[in-house]
Amino acid sequence: MMMNEKKKKFCRFCKHKLKVDYKDEELLSQLISARGKIIPKRITGTCAKHQREVAQAIKRARTLSLLPYSTDIEG
Repeated sequence: MMMNEKKKKFCRFCKHKLKVDYKDEELLSQLISARGKIIPKRITGTCAKHQREVAQAIKRARTLSLLPYSTDIEG
């Protein structure tokens, strides 16, 4: 690979035909940072349609206390 070439990002939901579900804590926790922020689609490679669904699912999971709003960082 050349220095300027980057690996093609793909939407894991489109590729594997996954449904975005607010009850899937394991999958959603991969899409939030250590501080509890939603990781943007330019980093994850998620398409716009599924990124909107992911954001909505994370917000629902937080409301139901399945995911944290933020983490305690000591320092």
